[in-house]
Amino acid sequence: MARAKNKTILVTGGAGFIGSNFVRLVLRKSPTDRVIVFDALTYAGNMDNLADIKADYPDRYRFVKGDIRDRQAVDQVMPEVDVVVNFAAESSVDRSVEEPDRFVTTDVVGVYVLMESARTHGVERFLQMSTDEVYGSVETGASKEADPVEPRSPYSASKAGGELLARAYFVTYGLPIVIARPSNNFGPYQYPEKVVPYFATNVIDDIPLPIYGDGRQSRDYLYVEDCCEALWLLLEKGEPGEVYNVGAGNERNTMQIARSVLSALGKPESLIRHVTDRPGHDRRYYLDSSKIHSLGWRPRQNFEDAFAKTIEWYVQNEGWWRKIRNSKEFRDFEAKWFTPRLKE
Repeated sequence: MARAKNKTILVTGGAGFIGSNFVRLVLRKSPTDRVIVFDALTYAGNMDNLADIKADYPDRYRFVKGDIRDRQAVDQVMPEVDVVVNFAAESSVDRSVEEPDRFVTTDVVGVYVLMESARTHGVERFLQMSTDEVYGSVETGASKEADPVEPRSPYSASKAGGELLARAYFVTYGLPIVIARPSNNFGPYQYPEKVVPYFATNVIDDIPLPIYGDGRQSRDYLYVEDCCEALWLLLEKGEPGEVYNVGAGNERNTMQIARSVLSALGKPESLIRHVTDRPGHDRRYYLDSSKIHSLGWRPRQNFEDAFAKTIEWYVQNEGWWRKIRNSKEFRDFEAKWFTPRLKE
């Protein structure tokens, strides 16, 4: 059944990468819907990601600073909400190795708080963002939604915990949950510790690219606008209680991504540095997305075109990413994870 219009959509984590791109899509596609962005503005939440939205949609967009673990703050906005899309999460595998407690409290407890509030206030639909990483390392073939989840990092385990709790809320309480498991997103506004913007911004400054291990770790790369289109479709046609993989079929390993960035920016492969691998690094993820294909979604963007467009965005928006890379938060993370490895 198609989702009715004239709705208020709560986008948690909407100041982040995928969240802010999703807010743009909603406001562009549905001129009768309103969006409330609810974000704690931790290191990956950035009001600069929303500056154009505030200017372009002043009557249909509102920002509320808040933490999804805070029931009182959540309850203040939920009474006016029809639909919840939960992007709020701790999402760095590297960081989860050092600080697993943050991931458990946000990605599991935070989901619980949101669902309790949504249940209390009669929300019509709740879209929970998960990840292909919940399947664990998939050496061959493609993961299907019915496959067991076998997460191998604190990050993926916390995301699996949150989505399993969401499915339990559907079965137990009838909360209309839909779960999306996308593959690796890339595109504009991605926090520059992630592989594509990290490599791009390093290369712009002629800084070496640290490649974990042999660099053959493989991921499916999904352009963020295609991901957001899939999520919009799941709000329209997703079956409550169901899980949907969202993959693009663009399998690339880390070395291929590094070489593509270097080629796009005209820099030499001598910038590549192999460094000590991180603990528990999964070798491969790949999704069977036939279930969402049956609803009518296919990625629209050709990978090479989308990749080139993404690299050019970082070239043209140096002020955006340089402010982040110059922050103490980013410098501390880089000093902990990459500087020692590059010195080995």
